[in-house]
Formats: sequence, structure tokens, C-alpha cells
Amino acid sequence: MKEFTAACVQIAITPNDVQANLDKGITWLEKAVAEYEAELVLFPETVTTGFVTGLSAEELWELVDEAPGRITHDMQKAARSLGVHVVWPSYRRGPERGVVYNSAMLIGPDGEIIGIYDKTHPFPLERRDCGGWTTIGSRAEVYDTALGSIGMIICYDGDFPELSRLLAVKGAEVIVRPAALLRSFDIWYLTNCARAYDNHVYVVATNSVGPDAGGNYYFGHSMIVNPIAWRLAQARGSEEIIAARLDPDPLRYVTWGSKSLQSFDHLEDRNLALYEEILKEARSRFEPGTRLARTGQVQRTSEVRCT
Repeated sequence: MKEFTAACVQIAITPNDVQANLDKGITWLEKAVAEYEAELVLFPETVTTGFVTGLSAEELWELVDEAPGRITHDMQKAARSLGVHVVWPSYRRGPERGVVYNSAMLIGPDGEIIGIYDKTHPFPLERRDCGGWTTIGSRAEVYDTALGSIGMIICYDGDFPELSRLLAVKGAEVIVRPAALLRSFDIWYLTNCARAYDNHVYVVATNSVGPDAGGNYYFGHSMIVNPIAWRLAQARGSEEIIAARLDPDPLRYVTWGSKSLQSFDHLEDRNLALYEEILKEARSRFEPGTRLARTGQVQRTSEVRCT
């Protein structure tokens, strides 16, 4: 990868108003480029609508669009005008009415979409097969760009070490994590740092701030973490931009501020023969929280799970 500046744009959305959120996103993209000289700009998860929309999968399908399409066109033009890479997350139409993906679109400085990632681990609340609205994605790719090799995950995906490891094995140098995370700051901080350190990658993670249509309120605290698990930038709980310069040679020393050389590589040092039993169904020995009965209403709780 080259040395470049990555930025997290942490903004509140207007619930379910795609055009208003596109317009606001472009204004903040221009600010990130003008004030921070950002070359890669990451927005929060489902930034065109908010995470909980209060809509059925069919209604949400009607509200959004395919990509490229109405959810991306203006942002693609802005990326081309500014010559910047943008990760623009949105719900996205699938091939049939009611098939909606929670997606992140990587847009290049020419305005073209380099790649689309569909969330492979939707939160139980949002999964269509659990009564929600999101269809599960099935692929995770790494995209070679002029900045470096970029992989994408979305929010709850970051709880699964296997996914980030897959991207690292495929050559990712930077993993972006747009999120609308409602759990604790400690979980947000821990998982971002762990995924960076597990895989010796940069993690650029933008969390939502403000309310959505479901009355959830997001705490922000976007962050940029380097491959030795050191936060290079940390946002607060308000609308703002953070940015950091990413060093193409980040593994020289074992920790930040030290001159002790790093002598290990978490990818190279894996004991592959030990992992054969991982790929099988399992569940925690501890029972998750209350399994609430499903109704026709969207549940505003993190306790809703598939049964």
C-alpha cells in the first residue's frame, strides 16, 4: 500500500430520506477532502436511511435502489469530482422485491464502483430469516486500489474473527467497518483493536451518531486503529470527522512509541492443522438473553434472536 490519509465521517441521518442523506454526505465528503486531505472516506452503516427504518423488507426495497442507482449516483459524481475513494453504505435492492442487502459500496476516484460488499453477518434483529428485513450476503472480497488492498465488513461482522481473518488471508491491508453499533463503547473498541491486531491490518471504523426511525440513538466514537492495535484517531459522540495518515510499513516495532522490533506475524505463525474442526455448526454453552416473541412490529431491542 501507499501512504495515505483515511477519514471517518460521523454524521447523523434524516430517517428514511435517501436524497437528504446523500446531499448531507456529499457536503461532509467535501469537508473531509478540503480540511483533512482525505483520500479514503468512510461513512456509517446504512447512512442513506438509518439502521432501523420501521419498514418491512418490501417497503424498504421500494425506498432504496440498486447500485449503481439512485442510492449512489450523486456520491459517485462527488467522488469523481474530488478524486477520492469513498465507502458509501446503504441498504440495497436485491433481484426480487423484498430482497434487501445491507451493503457497502467502494467507489473509486473515477466515480466507478470498485466493489460491493453485502453484510454476511446481519444482526439477528435485521435478518430476514429471523423476521427482519436484511438478506444475508455470501461473499467477502478484497479490492486492489491505488491506495492499497481494501476489505469491507459491516458492524456486527466485526464480532467474527473468521471474517476479518479471511480478508487478511486474501491480502487486505486495510479493513473498513461502517457501523450502527448500539452496544457498549468497550465492545466497539475491543473488537476494532482485536481485528486489527489479529490480522496486522488497519481498521477504519465509522459508527453512527444520533437517532434512527426506530428511536435508537447511536454513540459514535469512530476510530482508526493501526496493525499493532494502537488508535491513531478517536471521535467523540457528535457529528465530526477524524482522520489519520496510514503508514505503509506499520510492523517495525512491537508497540507504539517503542524501538523494540516486532518478531512475529499472526498470519504466518498460524497452526493450520489445528483449525479443521472450526467449520461446523455450534452455539454458546451459555444461553443468550430473553427470546422475545415476534410481532408484526420491529423490536427495539438487542435481545431479539432467531429461535
